[in-house]
Amino acid sequence: MSDFWSWYVIVIVALNIGGCAVLLWANRKMSASEAAKETTGHNFDGIEERNTPLPRWWLILFWLTLGFAIVYLVLYPGMGNYEGTLGWSSHKQWQEEVELVEARTAPLFAQYAAEPVEELIKYDEVMGVGARLFANNCAVCHGADARGARGYPNLTDDDWLYGGSPDAIKQTLVNGRQGMMPPMAAAIGGTDEAVSDMALYVASLSRPQLADDPAKAEAIARAKPKFAMCAACHGADGTGNQMMGAPNLTDNTWLYGNTLKDIEYAIRNGRAGKMPAQQDLLSPEQIHVLTAYVYGLSRNADNADGE
Repeated sequence: MSDFWSWYVIVIVALNIGGCAVLLWANRKMSASEAAKETTGHNFDGIEERNTPLPRWWLILFWLTLGFAIVYLVLYPGMGNYEGTLGWSSHKQWQEEVELVEARTAPLFAQYAAEPVEELIKYDEVMGVGARLFANNCAVCHGADARGARGYPNLTDDDWLYGGSPDAIKQTLVNGRQGMMPPMAAAIGGTDEAVSDMALYVASLSRPQLADDPAKAEAIARAKPKFAMCAACHGADGTGNQMMGAPNLTDNTWLYGNTLKDIEYAIRNGRAGKMPAQQDLLSPEQIHVLTAYVYGLSRNADNADGE
C-alpha cells in the first residue's frame, strides 16, 4: 500500500472513531427543555417516538466499544501500513500453522520417502495423503478426478507426453514442463489448402478410415511428403517423442481436441502449454508421495480395464 492510501485509511478510521465519540458526548444527557418534551415529534403510521434518553448502561457500552476499537488498532494492523505493536498478520499466522503441520507430518513423509513409488501405491493411507496433496496443488488444472480438460492432460490413462514412469513423473513435478509447438503453416506451404490437407493427414494417422473417401485420400496423399517437416518432433510415423514432449498422433488421444478445425488451428498458430514446477511449493518427501499418487492413477485405470 502506498503512503497516500495508508494515510487515507488512517484518516478515515480516525474520523470515524472521533465522530462516534463526539456524537456520544453530545448526546450524553438531555437539556431541561428537551427533557420536558414527552415525544420527539416523529410520527409514523400512528406511532409516536417517545423522547427517552439512552439508558446509562447502553451509553457505557458504546464507550467501551470505542475503547476496544482503539486498543485493537494499537495492537493489530488496521491503520494503513501500521503493523500493530504485536506484529500479527494473517500471513504470519498461516505460516506458523503450516510449519506446525509440517513438523508434525515430517516423520510420516520421511517414512513414505524411504519406500519406492511402486510400493507406495499399494497402501490406501499413502494414496489418501497423495489425494489431498493433489487436490490442493493439481486439481485446479487437471480436475478433481484427474481427468484433465482441454489443454490439461488426463492423468488417469496411460498416455504420457513426457513418460509415465515414476522418475519421469517426479521430474515433471519437480521442474515443471514447458510444451511448445511452433506454427507450421508457412513450413508446409502457407496456403489454406496445405493446412487443410495436413490436418486431414494428421487426423488419418489415428483414423485411417478417413482415406476411404477419395477426395480426402487425395488430400492426405498431397500432405504426406510435407509431414517430414513435423517428423523432427513427432517422428516419421507420427508416434511422438517423449524426450521432447511431442504427442503421439496415432493413438487418438488429443490434448486440444481431435476435430479438423482443432488440428488446423494447431498447425496455423502452434500450441504452448506450461506445467509449473512444484519444488518451491512442496518438500521432496511430499513430491515423492504425490508422484506415487499420480503414478497410481494410471495403474489403477489399467487394473480396472483388465478386470
